[in-house]
Amino acid sequence: MDTSDLVVRAQHGDEGAFASLCVVIGNRLHAIAHRILRDADLADDAAQQALLSIWEDLPQLRDPARFEGWAYRVLVRACYTEAKKSRRSAPNLRILHIETSDHGGLGSIADRDQLERAFQHLSVDHRAVVVLRHYLDLTEGELADSLGVPIGTVRSRLFYAMRALRAAIDADARPVAREAAQ
Repeated sequence: MDTSDLVVRAQHGDEGAFASLCVVIGNRLHAIAHRILRDADLADDAAQQALLSIWEDLPQLRDPARFEGWAYRVLVRACYTEAKKSRRSAPNLRILHIETSDHGGLGSIADRDQLERAFQHLSVDHRAVVVLRHYLDLTEGELADSLGVPIGTVRSRLFYAMRALRAAIDADARPVAREAAQ
């Protein structure tokens, strides 16, 4: 069944149609929330809050064909709320440099960990735009619609987020290079 048909039925109070919509988008919303918030419990809360808000606000959605982008906007707002509620931080662990030539795939694990540490330094606004752009492969126009901001803001957030990621990765790599030289 077409998503637009499910949206129209759910707008008229059909709980079964909304349950089907949840099956269609629920896992994707949770995955996006997890990538933005970097915490499974916070992602659970944000996705659940987003689905509740979607159900409550669905009758006001004018164009059922734009449901997915609208749902992403609701989710990002729920992620902002969860991030503000919980200022928990991950423990600050220092990862030692791994030589990739002798250990095969361990280099990619170290790279992923380094990227994760860099991603932790981004604000929720910057994480949201990076996740929606690179995980969902949304265009700048779709990002602007999903986030409810002008396209110039999307471009600015992408630019500064990528610059901050590069800087954090470079800063993270410097101590490792010095230790390896000693």
